[in-house]
Amino acid sequence: METPEPVRTSVLSAPIRFTLENKLVVFLVAALLAGAGVVVAPFDWKIPGLTRYPVPVDAIPDIGE
Repeated sequence: METPEPVRTSVLSAPIRFTLENKLVVFLVAALLAGAGVVVAPFDWKIPGLTRYPVPVDAIPDIGE
C-alpha cells in the first residue's frame, strides 16, 4: 500500500482559502473598517446622521522634522 505524498501548502494558503470561501464575511469586515476610518478621519466632512470623532491633526506626529 502506497502512502500519499503530503500536499505542500504555503503560509498564505489558509487565509487565501478563507477569503475565497467567505466573501460575505470579508466584505463586512472591510466595510466596518472603512466606516471606522470615516468616523475618525481628520477632515471636516459633514455627513448627516453620523456622529464623528475626528483625530486632531496635532495628534498625528510629524516625523519629517
